[in-house]
Amino acid sequence: MLSMVVELIHTYPILKILATICLCLITAILVIQETFRPVGKRRGPGGKIYKLPPGPKGVPILGSLLSLKDCVLENDHRTVSNRSVHFTFRVNIDREEQLKELAQYGEMTTVHLGSKTWILLNSKRVVYEIIARRGSLTNGRSPMPIASGIVSRHARSLILPPEGWTEKRRVMHHLLSGSALKLYGSWQELESTQMIAEYLYQPNRWFRHHYRYANSVVHRIALGERLEKSSKELADLQNVVTYFVGSIGKSIIDWFPDLDKLPRWMQFWRKHWEELGQWNYEVYRSWWVPVREKVDAGIAPPSFVRDVLLHKDTKFTGDDQEAMYVAMQLIEAGSDTIREALNIFAMSALCYPDKFQKAREEVDRICGTEAGSMRLPVLSDMDQMPYICAMIKELLRWRPIFVLTPDHCLTADLEFEGYSFPAGVGFVINEVPVGNECEDPEDFQPERWLDGHEADVAHGLWQFGGGRRICVGYRLAQRGLFINIARLVMCFNYAAAGEIDSSKLNHHRTDEPFPVKVTARGEEYAQLVKEGASRQGVLTAAQKALPS
Repeated sequence: MLSMVVELIHTYPILKILATICLCLITAILVIQETFRPVGKRRGPGGKIYKLPPGPKGVPILGSLLSLKDCVLENDHRTVSNRSVHFTFRVNIDREEQLKELAQYGEMTTVHLGSKTWILLNSKRVVYEIIARRGSLTNGRSPMPIASGIVSRHARSLILPPEGWTEKRRVMHHLLSGSALKLYGSWQELESTQMIAEYLYQPNRWFRHHYRYANSVVHRIALGERLEKSSKELADLQNVVTYFVGSIGKSIIDWFPDLDKLPRWMQFWRKHWEELGQWNYEVYRSWWVPVREKVDAGIAPPSFVRDVLLHKDTKFTGDDQEAMYVAMQLIEAGSDTIREALNIFAMSALCYPDKFQKAREEVDRICGTEAGSMRLPVLSDMDQMPYICAMIKELLRWRPIFVLTPDHCLTADLEFEGYSFPAGVGFVINEVPVGNECEDPEDFQPERWLDGHEADVAHGLWQFGGGRRICVGYRLAQRGLFINIARLVMCFNYAAAGEIDSSKLNHHRTDEPFPVKVTARGEEYAQLVKEGASRQGVLTAAQKALPS
């Protein structure tokens, strides 16, 4: 047989050329496949073979990247010039169902995505064991040359590996201190007072009030001043968040990070992302420089930047650019999530009026119902309002803002319950099946959280991540949600103003995300809101029309 093939090749030289081409192609494919072999499929020291949980097989080289792209990507955007950035939001109604299907492999599911390997954690038990108890090993992040490198200039701590994250984490831990929570709490109460007054005067723009509150509070905490920005400045900052999130995993380079080692002249993709990163940087600078100059001049008001980031006793050791990203990412993280959680609250009020009424009864018991003697809820009421606290946790479980957390990358090999995981594997909390690990998961039932840990929003709930990389602002977030939800429950009624689908929250729309009619509970409650706003000096601001 072999002699016949050799004879044919000698007789027809073209066959020799074709055979050579085929051999080169096969060799190239094998080399590429070996070069980009996923972390979990590579052999360890001494030829060690790792044992991973079951999961979909995927296809050569890409693994499950194509089939799961809608689970790991949320936004699609493009840059058309240095300063003009446009995006199209892609709604994926099947994403949660796909994540539920992946949980059918067991408590852990292995998925290979390009040269990366993710282990989806599908139960509370394994999340606790891997993320919380073994947090010293699972505090890494996998490399993302585009999202973390070019777009973020290696300065966003959310997606940095431990060596670039530790110092930023140190200064941000101030947000968890009791003194900080007390100071920032007074600002949260002030901005909440303005928000409910805005509800009163402009009820049709309830969703915009959520955004203004969230952005204003975190702006004051981070930078020290009440928010006084133009509609364009606010839109630019909101777009920075959208485009950054959209860049995570959008480029194939983030899934095959070894491509970043190619010579610069071969990296044809850089121009697009460098333009986005430069635009991001310029927006940040426009917010940061005036604040830093006031700190340098000694005229800045109290803030995280003045009292921690740039203070001589706790001074951040990074350069000015890194300090800017630390401050501005607090605003990024704090504004969008609170806004979305308040939108979920509005949806729950429409779909589960009985739960809303139960929450109102709790607030009424503490704050009164008689005109002249009733008062607005305050943050010190948290311990006396367990149902409101339970409602916050249920909102985040019922309609999770994050269906997948950023990967917790192993910094060393790990043996766990018969499996062996190599360093570099990423553990990802699969929030949908984890949150659904309860009776009647599709129902909104705050009662499921009445277990004595209602006031700890991170206990049993993983929307803020966990372990050493838990969101440092989770307590601030809980307090902000508490003060607003308690006051809205007390003072306002919600009714559907059109067709409602509780699974379509439409967070990324700039107009009304779903049709709601908001009205004051009664004249005495309207008066209570006005008096509170007048006393706090925010009544006039609440009466002004918000920017579009």
